Order: sequence, then structure tokens, then C-alpha cells
Amino acid sequence: MARAPKPIEFEEDEDLPVRGNPELFGHQAAATALEEAARSGRLPHAWLVAGPPGIGKATLAYRFGRWLLSGGAERPALPGAPPLDLAPDHPVFRRVLAGSHADLRALRPQAGAGVKQAIRVEDVREAIRFLAMTPAEGAWRFVLVDQAEAMRVEAANALLKTLEEPPPRAVLMLTTAAPDRLLPTIRSRCRRLELEPLDAAAMEEVLRRQRPELNRSERDRLATMAEGSPGRALELAEGEGLAIQTLVEEVLAAAPAGDRRRWHAIADAVAQKRDGSDFMTFIALLRREISAAVRKAARGGNGAAPVWLAIRPLAEWSTLWDSLARLAAETDALSLDRKQAVLTALGWLTPPRR
Repeated sequence: MARAPKPIEFEEDEDLPVRGNPELFGHQAAATALEEAARSGRLPHAWLVAGPPGIGKATLAYRFGRWLLSGGAERPALPGAPPLDLAPDHPVFRRVLAGSHADLRALRPQAGAGVKQAIRVEDVREAIRFLAMTPAEGAWRFVLVDQAEAMRVEAANALLKTLEEPPPRAVLMLTTAAPDRLLPTIRSRCRRLELEPLDAAAMEEVLRRQRPELNRSERDRLATMAEGSPGRALELAEGEGLAIQTLVEEVLAAAPAGDRRRWHAIADAVAQKRDGSDFMTFIALLRREISAAVRKAARGGNGAAPVWLAIRPLAEWSTLWDSLARLAAETDALSLDRKQAVLTALGWLTPPRR
């Protein structure tokens, strides 16, 4: 009897939603700067786009790459059109979306078995060879290095040689949430664009369009939790972000009394997902609440400080904020017991013994 054919498994293309996003919320000044540089005839060969995770760095990079490869710099600007605008039905847009444009390459961190995600030197070298070739479809070649801080040392060194001696008609765009982790020589050879968190109006527009099933209160809450990062807000909306934020608020409200009755139930709820996503979200949101309260208190902001903030001096909260980050990183890197890590964090939140 013939065996049934093994089902074909397709690897998920995590880059697809960003590659195919025709809209840019906020960051109009950065998009305008890119368009003006291209139209000036003196386009820098390397750009570094920096900003918090999920803020729209790769979205802006793809938008610029599509516009540039479509001949946008040679076309007259349309009155009232947003910067770097290209219709989704344009052939260049469609080929970039399909990952088949001959003049565009994108590098993102890749993970092997038991290996932390990184951008490999062999991928960087291939991209360098690609940039040195004559454009196949138009006037430019474009390479995006997304999350450039994930480059291994040898990959960064290989890229540096191209930055020092760039090929003609080639543009290299790096995005990073941690520019200080890049080699200073790489930073110095790129024109830098800083993307700031979106304001409340832009965040409301993103969430209203992308998650229309949410009510206004839920959208406002997600925007606050994400601190101006639309990607982070949508990630929280897709997961258990709102429910986990409720747990964080419950934990902090109960902290002054040192109430431990719900600890195990909370730890079980946070640690139940095998991929650890809820655990990482819990720690991230807990740190955000602590950071926001400490910053407001340090600035002498209006309004009453939360009761739990009086448990310890502000400096100790800052130390605890750092400790929670290390706890999350070690738990993730070493595959430690996530429930025990949550219990440890909750223990740190209780009033210190005097």
C-alpha cells in the first residue's frame, strides 16, 4: 500500500505584513527627508533608521525602497500626496511584496537549532555582492538590514568595508532599536534618522483601522501600554496583552499589603504558554508601569502617585526595574522555570522587611 505523501510545510514569512504595508502612520518628517535627499541628486548611500521596537522602522525602509526602485526620484511630486507614496497596484510594489524584485534584498535575524537569532556573515557578504552588481530593473539597488544590532561581529566588519567604499547607485538601509550595539564606525558612516513614538492621534488611527472590533477604551489602553509603538500595540492586541495588563495592575495594587493569596494563580496564568510570550509580556508591562510611575514622581508630575510606589525609595524601584530585565533575559536564555521566575518577581514587589 502506497504511503500518503508527506504534507508540505511552508515556513511563515514574518516579513510579509511589513513588506506589504502601504500605509505609514506618523514619521512624515523622516519620509520627507528621504524623498528630498533622493530628489536632490545627492542621496547618501547608507542610512541608519533608529527607534523603539515596533515603531515602524522597517515599514519606512520598505516604503522608501519601493518608491526609489519605481523611479520615484525622477517623477514629479504630486501635490498633496504623502511622501514616498506608491500605489499597492504598482508593479514594483507587487514584486517587492512577492519578494521577487531583482534590485531589492532584505536581511533579518535568522535562528538555527539552539542558536540565538542573528544576521550571519555569509548573508551580509551575499548582500554586498548584490549591491556591487549593475541594477537589473532600474537605476538603483537597495538592501535593507532589519534589526542590524543582531549582526554578528564578523558580519558587521564585512559590512563596514562596503560602507567605506560604497558601490555606485546602491543604497543600504539599516534599522535598529539599539544603535549603541552597532560599531561606532558603522554609525558614523550612515546618515541617521530617529523615529519618535507616535502621538495619541496616530495611535488611535492605527488601532481603529487595524483592530476595528476593539472599543475606544481598549484602543486607548493599548496605546498607553505600547508607549507610541504601533507594532507593539498590535502585538499586544493579538495576544493576551489587555488581560496581562489587568494582572499587572492587580499585582501592583496588592503589593503594599504583601498579599500572596493570588500569586500561584497569577504565575500559572502568565507561565502557561510554551513559547513564553505571556511571561515576557508580563515582565515588560510590569517594568513599564514601574518606569512610568518613577519618571512621573521624579518630575513631580500632577496627580497622586500610586500607593504601591511608596513601598520603597525611587532609587530602589530603579534597581528593581533592572533586576526584572535580567530575570526575564536569564529565564528566556537558559529556559528556566517561568512560573518560578514570576513568583520571584512577585516576591521582589512585596514591602521589604525592616
